[in-house]
Amino acid sequence: MAELTPDLDDYCGVVSARRGDDVLGEWALGLADRTSEAANTVETRFGLASGTKTFTALSVLSLVGKGVLSLETAARDVLGEDLPLIADDVTIDHLLTHTSGIGDYLDEELDDLAPLSLPVQVLDSTPAYLPLLDGFPTKFAAGERFSYCNSGYVVLAVIAERVSGTPFAEFVTRTVFEPAGMSASTFPRSDLLPVGTATGYKDDGRTNVFELPVLGSGDGGAHSTVGDLHRFWLALLGGRIVPPDLVALLIESVTPDTGDGIGYGRGVWHDAGDLVIAGSDHGVTAVSRHDVATGTTVTGLANIRVPTFARTRSLMAAARDVGGDA
Repeated sequence: MAELTPDLDDYCGVVSARRGDDVLGEWALGLADRTSEAANTVETRFGLASGTKTFTALSVLSLVGKGVLSLETAARDVLGEDLPLIADDVTIDHLLTHTSGIGDYLDEELDDLAPLSLPVQVLDSTPAYLPLLDGFPTKFAAGERFSYCNSGYVVLAVIAERVSGTPFAEFVTRTVFEPAGMSASTFPRSDLLPVGTATGYKDDGRTNVFELPVLGSGDGGAHSTVGDLHRFWLALLGGRIVPPDLVALLIESVTPDTGDGIGYGRGVWHDAGDLVIAGSDHGVTAVSRHDVATGTTVTGLANIRVPTFARTRSLMAAARDVGGDA
């Protein structure tokens, strides 16, 4: 088998290439915790930041499959009087596809690392995000164009929690993590990280504990491992999380080019022929890409901000060349 040689310069985390039950290559670098000098390992759990959105989308689609929601359901039908600046014609599908036009509490078109307007410690449940989401005027009419929106996915979490009657993190665990066999994946509190979880570090060496919500919601906060993410892709495409018709909705290329040739479905990116989960924030970098044709997953998880998207693309191209010799 050809040797895979990923670009690991300045990396702190884990890079993995897997196909089916085979590990094509895995590399663990740097420290998960600098105080205790605990090293990153292939079993280390990392924050996924916006990679969480894929699980949010799947959870909402599971409710569509049960007939509790539809893609055409208006967000207002569930929100009631909350978040009055969200237009009445914004639907579940607009939120899933980042075409809602609602105002964003963290508008990445302006600053993807802007400080939050509320103390992070008060954000300890999905309902606690409502004041954070309020007061942002509409950017454009629903359905007009693609514009990446963090608020939209927290609104989806609010809707999923209200409709299911289950706290959002618990609902994702039951709906996605458990059927996929993702036993290491969770939504931990940032001030109570489980053993084996990497601490995120900012460029100045401080941890990210004062930068991110204490408990994640629909737009971020899930933690996972390279192994769990490979299991996720196989379970998803094998129909073990939601039925094939809902998988097709998730991965459908709704916006073929959101910029730089990268497309978007409903919670999943499309790049260079791969399905992609991606996220980045203070002390967090996460990219997991899957090639459906070969069943190959390439994942890069880091507890620093480090270029990873293009590196995983290059590693996937090399992994494809390995072909059936793996």
